[in-house]
Amino acid sequence: MNDILAETIYGLDRWGHDLLCVLGDGDVALKNPMMPEAPPISLPEIIRDLNERGIQAPLLLRVTAFLEAEIKRINEGFGDAIDRTGYKGDYRGVFPIKVNQQAQVVDRIVEAGRAYSYGLEAGSKPELVIALAHRLPKEAMIVCNGVKDAEFIRLAILSRKLGFNTVIVLESAKELETVIEVVRELGEEPLLGVRVKLTHRIGGNWAESSGDRSSFGMNTDQLIAVVDRLKEEGLLHCLKLQHSHLGSQVPDVNDVRHAVTEACRFFVELISEGAELTHLDLGGGLGVDYTGEKIASENSVNYTVEEYCTNVVETVAYAMDEAEIAHPTLITESGRAVVATSSMLIFNVLEATFYDADSAADPAEDDHHHVGDLAAIQGYLTEARLQECLNDATFYRDELRALFRRGYIDLRQMARAERIYLHLMARIKELAPRITTTPEIDAQLEKLADIYHCNFSLFQSLPDVWAIDQLHPIIPLQNLNIEPDRRVVLSDITCDSDGKINRFILADGISPSLPVHSLPEDRPYYLGVFFVGAYQETLGDLHNLFGDTNVATIALREDGHFDLLHEQEGDTIAEVMSYVEYDPKDCIDAFRRMVDEAISRKTLNVADRKALMGAYRESIEGYTYYE
Repeated sequence: MNDILAETIYGLDRWGHDLLCVLGDGDVALKNPMMPEAPPISLPEIIRDLNERGIQAPLLLRVTAFLEAEIKRINEGFGDAIDRTGYKGDYRGVFPIKVNQQAQVVDRIVEAGRAYSYGLEAGSKPELVIALAHRLPKEAMIVCNGVKDAEFIRLAILSRKLGFNTVIVLESAKELETVIEVVRELGEEPLLGVRVKLTHRIGGNWAESSGDRSSFGMNTDQLIAVVDRLKEEGLLHCLKLQHSHLGSQVPDVNDVRHAVTEACRFFVELISEGAELTHLDLGGGLGVDYTGEKIASENSVNYTVEEYCTNVVETVAYAMDEAEIAHPTLITESGRAVVATSSMLIFNVLEATFYDADSAADPAEDDHHHVGDLAAIQGYLTEARLQECLNDATFYRDELRALFRRGYIDLRQMARAERIYLHLMARIKELAPRITTTPEIDAQLEKLADIYHCNFSLFQSLPDVWAIDQLHPIIPLQNLNIEPDRRVVLSDITCDSDGKINRFILADGISPSLPVHSLPEDRPYYLGVFFVGAYQETLGDLHNLFGDTNVATIALREDGHFDLLHEQEGDTIAEVMSYVEYDPKDCIDAFRRMVDEAISRKTLNVADRKALMGAYRESIEGYTYYE
């Protein structure tokens, strides 16, 4: 293995979760957490194999073993905590479908979770329809959250006749009235839960999902009103579950303890009001350590899965024992922690914009003297005078640009000046690592990072990176046995200045540029973005009408090879046109009419017509990304 550069530069050992390593030839490889003795599989080799099958980048790669490992870790984490503490209840996790609604993902979660009676959470009618299409284990739960109309409630109640443990979580007193109407109509008792707002607020990007200003659930006054109304209707015995959402991507484990403690107080009080509660649903919150920093921050957490499980179990056990109440069945709705690590986005670099040059131009005899002044810096460029040279180069470059704008120098002079400046920057970049630089030098050099133009859409495949500055680990997938020689930011294929990534996870912290290698001329250069399984597929949009990427689901074999379990072709142009209300056939007809009119005007011949119509049809049927 050759993990040294991967660890010292990219911090792979910190955030890789023992899922990735680097082979001796510098290829990033996938490890099988379900078969630790199996040899790692080269990611570039997987990409080449998929290319031969006609599955090209950009590509979303799903790894079933990664998904299975996280489901096992969470369920066994709670199981071990229950055994250690002597907890007298069970754990029944549910996966929130909203986190990744793709059929291949949900199907595999159900299968991997079958041994643990793992269930599903539905936050809408479509998600409930999806949940009910799966043969869940007898003890598995379907937890129905979100705003519900009569149709939603009717389906949830009737599904119990098939043996589903479908719980309707009441979000408001008004929703209860709808439930009562449907119960009267059907003559069937529901399985009810109640969502209680906790006052404790967590930190991180999703702080607003917690506390008494969160969107869903009831405060104490509303809760008492619901309990009284259930008593009036003779339905209080149907209330079996309390749902109290801890928060999303909770960064600090102490927030978990505080929130669980508050949730238990509500549970105890509802029991004293006569509710026959048996299940305590603590919602989401289990975070993913994207950066590997192991600190309480927006993109990291200061705890392990095992610590999270232990804190939840111990806190609930203590509260229930103190109140002399039977230990409830514990439910959590961990979505991000289940699916985030299971998917990665792979794309190739198309071209580069460089902010340095291998050679300098010679000033012409009649060039402005500042061109010569700029070129003269090369004569005193040393490590000791690095800051001085950087200052001088910036000054003369800016003066020459001003002269160009006012018409005092021509285009060719400006081009020579830029070439000289870029060559000076190349020399400065070479010298900078040899000295202890100042923050000012570092900041100026970061502005000179190259741009790698990449074959993906940020808005389609990594919307959280754009919207909330979410960090995902990004590394080159090859040559990690060779020292990177360039620093870059990444630009996507969309026609938008926001379509770029300029914050990266490195071994020494968060950096505005990514170390990479010069682009090879004879083969593609691939980058991988890891841990994109949570929300990114669901939230992606159609900026510039770039659609879904190709998708491949693979199983890692014990012999160091893989099986392709499922392939989903990325959107064609025709498909994305239909999403925005265009009929591809109408577009073809409209284009054909314009072509035929051109033939009538004799500005186009018949051979041109065939070529034009062929190109138009071929484009409509093609992949939205660069081919």
